[in-house]
Amino acid sequence: MSRVFSKGYFDANTPEMRMEMKRSLNDIRWKDAETGTPTPGYPMPDTPSDKVPEFLNDYIEFYKTPRGFHERSVSNHVWTATTLLSFMNFPLLSYANEIEVPTLMIAGEKAHSRYMSEDAYKLIGTEKKELLIVPNARHTDFYDNQAGVIPFDKLEAFFSEHLQ
Repeated sequence: MSRVFSKGYFDANTPEMRMEMKRSLNDIRWKDAETGTPTPGYPMPDTPSDKVPEFLNDYIEFYKTPRGFHERSVSNHVWTATTLLSFMNFPLLSYANEIEVPTLMIAGEKAHSRYMSEDAYKLIGTEKKELLIVPNARHTDFYDNQAGVIPFDKLEAFFSEHLQ
């Protein structure tokens, strides 16, 4: 999430776009401080639409249905408009090269987040690492396994080999 909020999906944001977003969010934060009332975050739509990216529809199909709905979840307006600032300035993978333990990363072939897993995999310091791309799987397919794509056999084999 920190990478997406900082750089945009597929790293599409330019440095100028990032700075403009930070200025805008800081203006909102200033207004929030003056009024004592936080500006609400941007709500996730309640129903899928052809007007939004497919990955957002995946989130809607999970978080806005009994599969993943909870009244206090982030998809139900608990974030403020300025929540993004903390993620934008948090370089999550800065020390990934210090990971020395065996690592298994799993991503869906059709996941919007796949490129992030592939890039993170390259940064991990250990040589005992694996990246498993699950055919036809989307990001949210791993949340509850409704699609039956979680590779439990691979997880069992990996942990059996590497946990002492």
